[in-house]
Amino acid sequence: MAERKLLVEVAGLVDAPVDQVWPLLRDSLAATETDGYTAAHQGGWWYRGEWSAEVAGTGTMIIHRVYNVARWLRWGVPLANRFFVGFREATSSGFEQGIAEVARRLGTGHRLVEVGQLAR
Repeated sequence: MAERKLLVEVAGLVDAPVDQVWPLLRDSLAATETDGYTAAHQGGWWYRGEWSAEVAGTGTMIIHRVYNVARWLRWGVPLANRFFVGFREATSSGFEQGIAEVARRLGTGHRLVEVGQLAR
C-alpha cells in the first residue's frame, strides 16, 4: 500500500454487541476490502476510507478514517478538494447518519465520541 496521510478520523459508539452491529454496518458500506471487523474502500487517485469495529463494554466502537494515499501529485490533493473546506464536517455528518441507521435498525442508541477520548 502507498504511503498514506490521515486526513480525518471520526468515532462513535453503538449500544449493541459488535456481532450485531458489524454485519449491518459492513453491508451499508461501499467497501471493496473486508477482513474481520475491518472494511476499506479505495477510490480515485487519492482516497482511502477505512472502518473498524471493536468491542467497547457491552457496545461497539466504530472508527472511520480517511487517508490521502496518492502515489503522485500528493501535494495536489488539497488543491483538487478545495483544501478540504468542510470535509471533516461532511465526513462526520455522514458517519453519524450511518451509525444512527445501524442503531435504529437494532432498536438502540448511539453517540459520537471525540477522537481524543479513544484509548490507544
